[in-house]
Amino acid sequence: MYSDGMETSERLIESTQELLWERGYVGTSPKAIQERAGAGQGSMYHHFKGKPDLAVAAMRRSAEQLRAQAEAQIAGGGTAVEKATAYLTRERDALRGCRVGRMAQDPDVIASPELRAPVQETFGWLTGHLAAVLAEGVASGELHPGLDPEDTAAMIVAVVQGGYVLARAAGSQQPFDAAVRGAVALLAAQAAPAPGPSGA
Repeated sequence: MYSDGMETSERLIESTQELLWERGYVGTSPKAIQERAGAGQGSMYHHFKGKPDLAVAAMRRSAEQLRAQAEAQIAGGGTAVEKATAYLTRERDALRGCRVGRMAQDPDVIASPELRAPVQETFGWLTGHLAAVLAEGVASGELHPGLDPEDTAAMIVAVVQGGYVLARAAGSQQPFDAAVRGAVALLAAQAAPAPGPSGA
């Protein structure tokens, strides 16, 4: 699956990323990681202290990738609504879910401050980044002055993460797409009306 030239530590991290996404923390055994990475037990424990250490490294990698993906969408230019809409409408496989959000539903991850940290930090960053974009839209007059940037950013993140849950429960992409359409419509409705002609 992996080239011989790839560093063993990289193979271990990537394999753990995939397994955590597929099986969750409890279902990701050291043996399964080693088999997928094509690495022996000695190699794994040479690079990492154990499964929790490797899981944190894998989750931080997934978090970095999510941030880069979100940043690329949000920083694409245009108005605040266009930037937020670009984030919402990015193509996603809702039935697979979010690599980072998946971990928030894992009781073993939530019970561990060390494992939970990458999840908490990532959603904090994402919400803050979206809030900054929306605040710019309010300040520029693009968005209604009554819009709360922080609350609206939290809503956008919740729509995406909740949409994954609804899609997986239904076994269909449709609930996710419907939630996104609803959020996009709500954002569009918050656009401030254009000023009328002078003297009107």
